[in-house]
Amino acid sequence: MAPGSGFPGSGLAKGLAVTLRTMTRKTVTAQYPDTLPELPPRSRGVIALFDENCTVCMLCARECPDWCIYIDSHKETVPPAAPGGRERSRNVLDRFAIDFALCMYCGICIEVCPFDALFWSPEFEYAETDIRDLTHERDKLREWMWTVPPPPALDAAAEEPKELAAARKTADKLAAAEAAEAPEPGDRGGEGAE
Repeated sequence: MAPGSGFPGSGLAKGLAVTLRTMTRKTVTAQYPDTLPELPPRSRGVIALFDENCTVCMLCARECPDWCIYIDSHKETVPPAAPGGRERSRNVLDRFAIDFALCMYCGICIEVCPFDALFWSPEFEYAETDIRDLTHERDKLREWMWTVPPPPALDAAAEEPKELAAARKTADKLAAAEAAEAPEPGDRGGEGAE
């Protein structure tokens, strides 16, 4: 008998006590297909694509540790924005696919995307009978974009973002400069006082 274990068979008695307590409680069964579970906010399900923001920079595909993102593109010539300007070329997205059989849901692709083209969607019902069907193309990733929840509200006591503070400061300076240049209501603009 181990020192400090009490009387012989005390472990068995404790185990049976837990079993009896559990047997007397009402069971909680999640009726999954009929009742969807309440997911926590910002839960990670699948990766959604907002393809209008994708510039085909390939950062997501290069940083993916599993190499499960497939991107194809071509270059198009864009006419000049202003007369006399020069033509520019830009990448156009042809294919964006993610192989969810390989994906480990680390979220690195979402974090490195500089143009906010990738987001976490709470969708989780995308099982397939064939593993080859787990490679989801651009149109399916786009469908999941509409299930992405809005970002949480900022904390009321949080510091204002630096971008907004800089924009507000610039707008205040412009408003002050315009107010200084505008004539005062009593000023008649060059007429002599009598």
